[in-house]
Amino acid sequence: MISLITGKEMIVKKEWRKINYRKESFDVLFHTWHCVDSGENFEDENFSNINYEQVVNQYRERYNIPFPEDIKAIREQYNLPAIRMSQVLGLGENTYRQYEAGEMPSLANARLIQMAADPHKFLELLILSGLLDDKHFTTAISNAKKLIYKEDCLEDSFFKLLKSNKRRSRYTGYSIPNIKKLREMVLFFVSDKGCWKTKLNKLLFYADFSHYKLFNRSISGGQYCPIDMGPVPDNFNTLFETFVNEGVLDVNYQTFPDGGVGEKYIPLRNFDKSLFTEDEIETLKKVKKRLKDVSTQDVIKLSHQEKAWTEANENKTDPIDYTFAYDLTLF
Repeated sequence: MISLITGKEMIVKKEWRKINYRKESFDVLFHTWHCVDSGENFEDENFSNINYEQVVNQYRERYNIPFPEDIKAIREQYNLPAIRMSQVLGLGENTYRQYEAGEMPSLANARLIQMAADPHKFLELLILSGLLDDKHFTTAISNAKKLIYKEDCLEDSFFKLLKSNKRRSRYTGYSIPNIKKLREMVLFFVSDKGCWKTKLNKLLFYADFSHYKLFNRSISGGQYCPIDMGPVPDNFNTLFETFVNEGVLDVNYQTFPDGGVGEKYIPLRNFDKSLFTEDEIETLKKVKKRLKDVSTQDVIKLSHQEKAWTEANENKTDPIDYTFAYDLTLF
């Protein structure tokens, strides 16, 4: 970016600052453009969004406040329009719509919305609303009852594998862990000629972390751990084994001269891009193109240069904080 003062190219400056939000203080890796000659700092719209999102993400995490997409998803699981959902919750229509658009709910309203996520409690709220005769509420009652009796053991088991309590946090890149997206990401990276497991782990890491660097959200919501060979998805062996058992992947084993055994994954079906946004697809393409011709050993070396590994590696028991994404050197 060009400085308006000197007309010269500025550099990106990152420094930890304490930012106040709702009378509380949060640590933020503050991004600005720095004019070297004048010493002035400038915050453009992109950096302003990055800085602000860091604050509100931490606030939501601290108080377990649902994110806008979560609020909308709660409503949509009952197939209710926004105006009817606001009536069930006893909130003004404009107030509720603002929450779905990104406005931060009060703690009391956040708890109310979270209660509605449970179909048992939603039915109670629906009865209390006294509006049961409306056709929309009839549909909502039916959907709530279906959710109550629906058993989705496979997805529950995946959440256990990912060590997730279905909450967004700095360790999930403020996305809810989505096993379907992770499965498709694997298929995307192993398409064409397949991919070795070690390199596949790094491709997944760079995809999630580079996307967070740009949009303050990971793609899969997966947690990553630092091991000797670089960052890897938590429980990656079990996850890949599950994908093989599902018939999504095949695995070829190869013994190397040093006695080691490599695992190469081959796709058994095509990648489904319908689960992803255009920005997410672009991130996947960028990572795949950048690392396409890089050997597994060189990818390991590249990942060892990232703060996400060098600093997190000091405490291998904890997942990697996505804040390290802002310091990625490869992207």
